[in-house]
Amino acid sequence: MKITSMFVVGALALTAANLSASSGRQDSLERLAMASDTLSAMTITPDKGIPEEVLSNAKCIVVIPHLLKGGFVIGAEHGRGVASCRTSEGWSAPAFVSLGGGSWGLQIGVEGVDVVMLVMNDNGLQHMLSSKFKVGADASASAGPVGRHASAGTDWKMDSEILTYSRSRGVFAGISLNGAIVQQDKDSTRAIYGRDRSFRATLGGKVQAPQSTRAFLHAIALAAHTSAVAETK
Repeated sequence: MKITSMFVVGALALTAANLSASSGRQDSLERLAMASDTLSAMTITPDKGIPEEVLSNAKCIVVIPHLLKGGFVIGAEHGRGVASCRTSEGWSAPAFVSLGGGSWGLQIGVEGVDVVMLVMNDNGLQHMLSSKFKVGADASASAGPVGRHASAGTDWKMDSEILTYSRSRGVFAGISLNGAIVQQDKDSTRAIYGRDRSFRATLGGKVQAPQSTRAFLHAIALAAHTSAVAETK
């Protein structure tokens, strides 16, 4: 009787673990899809979105869809997203990130805030390749310029390691993320890749992108290519 009970408990535990893994993978796949939609929405509207010059010069792109899901200030929420960096072979396999902490000044009641972070130089890239960094302390960041073209009078190209953007209810704007901590989302990494993968290996182009991530990479490549083509005209 005791052996039967132990078998039942073991079977239930295994089933629960499988269900949890399946749920985690599905959540990660949904996040990839939302990140693709977010990036497309913030780049196909050039008059109100991310300037062409900024996007075409970005070394890494981080997309965090639906940072807010309720009526709380943004600093109280914990968002998850996806990142990719340029390599000699194209855009890297996606790395899964989490973002939390800080107090970023949005009003209570705001819902569905999408965030895009653009790493603009080598210093910012090195912070991105680490497993954890604090925006504003480890890596300097500022709200990015909005519109078809970035003003020549802004210092985005020289001084900003990271430029940050938000979209809420169709309104695009720069956003300050100072105090936020960006780190690896290990649960999602294991759900998609089957095991742990470091930021440095993944974003450095040492990891092959799974088929399930190709739509997100296509959205990044399309956005960056469109901006690069528009900039040369």
